[in-house]
Amino acid sequence: QVQLVESEGGLVQPGGSLRLSCAASGSIFSSYAMAWYRQAPGKQRELVAAITGGGRTNYADSVKGRFTISRDNAKKTVYLQMNSMKPEDTAVYYCGARLQPDQPFGSWGQGTQVTVSS
Repeated sequence: QVQLVESEGGLVQPGGSLRLSCAASGSIFSSYAMAWYRQAPGKQRELVAAITGGGRTNYADSVKGRFTISRDNAKKTVYLQMNSMKPEDTAVYYCGARLQPDQPFGSWGQGTQVTVSS
């Protein structure tokens, strides 16, 4: 089992940048695929970006070219670099993990609020 703790989010102006981190503990981090999801008020939780243990990535169309997911297995941490942020990126961001591709992401962190507003 893996435990996840996200870094603090914050308030960002449109066009600005923010980096989130998610620290893992309790298991072999490099074996897990990791993902960032987000949930805006009144909307379902949606996948933002995911990365396999080997570093293969995929992104939601809405963030391609603006967000980058990465991981440091030695530090047991996954990152989400968010650039050119838009008001529609406002949401609570969650970090998740899974061991097998046919499993849903889980072991959610507590979530962190990101607000994009002028």
